[in-house]
Amino acid sequence: MAFDGLTLFGVASVTVMLVAYALEERAPIWVLVFGLGCLSSGFYALLQGAWPFVVAEVIFSLVALRRWQKRRRPW
Repeated sequence: MAFDGLTLFGVASVTVMLVAYALEERAPIWVLVFGLGCLSSGFYALLQGAWPFVVAEVIFSLVALRRWQKRRRPW
């Protein structure tokens, strides 16, 4: 089974999301990584032409960014 570059990018994006989601309780940085994974997955959906998923992933990333801001330690 051969994968093209776009498919590998999509697999990597979803893998980052999954790992970050599993590690969110360990540190606030994982919430941010999850949000970045959502943006990456949304970009993949954009390249695939799947507009509903683009919207959903952008919303997920904004929610994750807000959660990260609430959880991080004040400097």
